[in-house]
Amino acid sequence: MGWEMAALGGVLGLLIGSFLNVVIHRLPKIMEQQWAEECREHAREQALAAGQPLLASPDDAGPRISLSKPRSRCPHCGHAIRWYENIPVLSYLALRGRCASCQARISARYPVVELATGALFAFCLAHWGPTPAGLAWCGFSAALLALALIDWDTTLLPDDITLPLLWAGLLAAALRWTDVALADAVWGAAAGYLSLWLVFWGFKLATGKDGMGYGDFKLFAALGAWFGWQALVPMILAASVIGAIVGIAMKLRSQLREGGYIPFGPFLAGAGFAALLFGPQRMLERFLGVLGL
Repeated sequence: MGWEMAALGGVLGLLIGSFLNVVIHRLPKIMEQQWAEECREHAREQALAAGQPLLASPDDAGPRISLSKPRSRCPHCGHAIRWYENIPVLSYLALRGRCASCQARISARYPVVELATGALFAFCLAHWGPTPAGLAWCGFSAALLALALIDWDTTLLPDDITLPLLWAGLLAAALRWTDVALADAVWGAAAGYLSLWLVFWGFKLATGKDGMGYGDFKLFAALGAWFGWQALVPMILAASVIGAIVGIAMKLRSQLREGGYIPFGPFLAGAGFAALLFGPQRMLERFLGVLGL
C-alpha cells in the first residue's frame, strides 16, 4: 500500500502543484488590486467629505483578477493556454518549454513546483495513508510551498494563507491528526509569534529599521501550531543559519535586491519541510552534522 499511496499522492500533488502555480502568480496581483480599490474608495470618501468633484480613475475600468479568471495566457503573445497545454509536467515536456504560439520560453519553475508538490504529497500519503492526517499534511505542504515562493518573489506572506495554516495546525492538533498535543500546539503558536515579534522590535529600537515583516511572525506561529513549541528552536536555528549563508553568497555575487535584504519566509518554510520529512529533532541532528558540529 505504501507504493500505491505514494503514486496516488504523486498524481494528486502534480494536479495541486499546477493550481499552486496559479496561486503563486495571481494572489499577489489580487492583493495589489484590492489595495488599489481601497485607496480609490478612500479618495472618494475624502472628496465627498470635502465637497470636491469626483475624478474618474482609469483603474476603475481595469479587469478584475481572480484565481479562476481570466484564463491563463502567454505573457508574451497573449495566447490562451488550451487544456492539453496545461497538463502538469507532460505539457511542458511536449512543448519543450516553449509557448505553442510564439515559441517564447516558459519558466522551468512551473514543472519544478508541480514535481515538488507531487513528491511532498507522495511522502505524506505513503507515510500517513489516505487518512485525515495524511490529507492534513498534504494541505500543510501545499500552503508552505506557495508561501515560500510568493515571499521570495514579492516579500509578501499573504494572510489568506498564513492564517488558515495557523488555524489548521491548531485544529489538526485538537482532532489528533498530528502527534502534537493541543496544549503544545497552542504554546507553539504563541511562542512562535512572540519570539519573532520581540526580535522585530528589538532590531527596530536598536537600528530604527524593520528587520522583517509581520507575515514572518504568523508563519512561524503556524509552524509552532503544527509541530509544537519544542520544534521552534531547531527550526529557527536552521532557518537563520541557512538564510545567513544564502544572504552572504548573494551579497558576494551582487545579487541582493535593492535595500540589501532577502525574505526570511522561504527559509522558515524550508525548516518546516525539513521538520516534516525528518522530524524536528532529527532535522537538528542532521543539520548540525552537515555543519560539522
